Order: sequence, then C-alpha cells, then structure tokens
Amino acid sequence: MTETTSLRLGDWGVIRAQGADAASFLHSQLTQDFALLGRDHARLAGFCTAKGRLLATMVGWRQGEDEILLALPAETLAATLKRLSMFVLRAKCKLSDASAEFAVYGLLGAPDAQAWSLVRDGDVVQIALPAAAGSGRALRVQPVATPAPAGATTSAEDWAWAEARAGMAWVRGATVEAFVPQMINFEVLGGVSFKKGCYPGQEIVARSQYRGTLKRRLQVFETEGEAIVGQEVFSSTDPDQPAGVVAGRGTRDGRTAIAAEIKLAALEAGSLHLGSAGGATLQPRALPYDIPPQE
Repeated sequence: MTETTSLRLGDWGVIRAQGADAASFLHSQLTQDFALLGRDHARLAGFCTAKGRLLATMVGWRQGEDEILLALPAETLAATLKRLSMFVLRAKCKLSDASAEFAVYGLLGAPDAQAWSLVRDGDVVQIALPAAAGSGRALRVQPVATPAPAGATTSAEDWAWAEARAGMAWVRGATVEAFVPQMINFEVLGGVSFKKGCYPGQEIVARSQYRGTLKRRLQVFETEGEAIVGQEVFSSTDPDQPAGVVAGRGTRDGRTAIAAEIKLAALEAGSLHLGSAGGATLQPRALPYDIPPQE
C-alpha cells in the first residue's frame, strides 16, 4: 500500500465568495457550472478575458451556507480578486482574500478517486486531483489551526513532477493570458462546461471547441535540462519561432517532467527543444488521459 505524503503549498491562496448570490455570481464569471455545485464535489474552473484567454485557474467548492471557496496559485490571486470584484455590482456576494485563514496541502499517494470528488471532515476538505496511473493526488484545504496531515512530507519538486506527469498545469504569473482553456486541455480535465450560460470569453472558448480551430494542446515531456514556467519551446523544423511554452515542470532524479502547450503541427516532424532549437531535447511521454479528436 502506497504511503500518503503531504506538502504545504505555501504558494497557494484562497478566495472566499460569500452571500446569497455567491454561486450565481461565480457561475456568470467562470468557465464551470457553479449553480449546480453540490457539497460532495469541487469544480475546476478558469477565469477568462473577453478574448477567451485564461487569467487564472482554480478549484472551487461549497464551504458553508452561501459560501464558496476558491483555491488557486497565490501569484494570480490578487489580480483575480480585483478583477472579479469589478463585476459584482448589485449581486449579493462579497469577495475577500481568505488565504490567512486556510492552509493548502498537496497529497501524493492518495487513494484513487474520481477527479474533483470531495470528502469532508468538519471544515477540512480533500479534493481528488487528476493523476498519472498509480500516483493518486489530492488537494487538502483546512483551517490554519488544524494540525498538518499525518505521515511523511513530500518535496516541492516531487509534487511538481507528479503534477506535470498528470498532464495538468495551472495558470501562473508567467502564463497569464497565454492560453485559451483547451490549449492546456482544461476542458478534458473537467474545467469547462459547455452547457452553462455566458461568461467572459465564452464565445471564443465554444468556437475553439466546435469549429475545429484548435491548433495547440498540452503535452507531457521529459528532458535532462532545467526548465521554468513560461519558457519557450522550439521545433528543429522551424527554429526561428517558438512552437510552444512550458506551462508546468518538476524535477526528480536529475530528470525534468514538463507539461508544455505545443503547436500540434510541431509534433508531426522534427524534434522539440527547450529555450532554443539548440536547447535540451524534449522526449514525448504519453498523457494519462485521452484527447478527443476534433470534429
């Protein structure tokens, strides 16, 4: 039986949305359905510009009556909170930064569970995350006064490695407005509802889905080189312009796992390299999920 290890994700924060209109307000602004959000599951969601570009990605769940919490990378929190607050207007919803009240942990070796399912223990929630086969992951959010999860700790690099190998990437400061949701496989991972009403960028996101115009996708690679989020990737067949960008990365045992958004055409011939056409070679790895063909 695999031991569950944990890591305090100090680079994550929490936004609180509270009030009678909290769910309907978030439903109108984010890529997922919050009107039908129950207490036994969470929502992966994105916040887009009017042009469909992701400003932030997050996980949301019901914490209490008329209260929804959103966990997201701290480097995008302040701008997200400010921009969301601009649209509250007359809605009965108060948005605030609740990061000082909650501790966010990543769990590796968590029991297998359907992604975004949620287990509660009082005010503590544990949310199953997408994972590569045999490497269960979860997000645990708890009041800061609650003791840390029992058991051994894991390293930040092991956590980042597992996330990249899971084919998942969060919008970070370096990648704000870099992606339409489908470019990082966000809809495949459960981050977009195509049945809900309008939200900023909805027309662009829907057009990418149904008109077969998507030319870029997130792919998983390994390399011996170092990588940073936001770093460009180049193809040997077209060395003068970038073929993609690193969206997530983690290093383990001298190898770097990379989740990179890549031009689909660049996967058909030649090789991919980090930073320049002469940089470290990226070796493709299988995604742990299927990408549906474009119609």
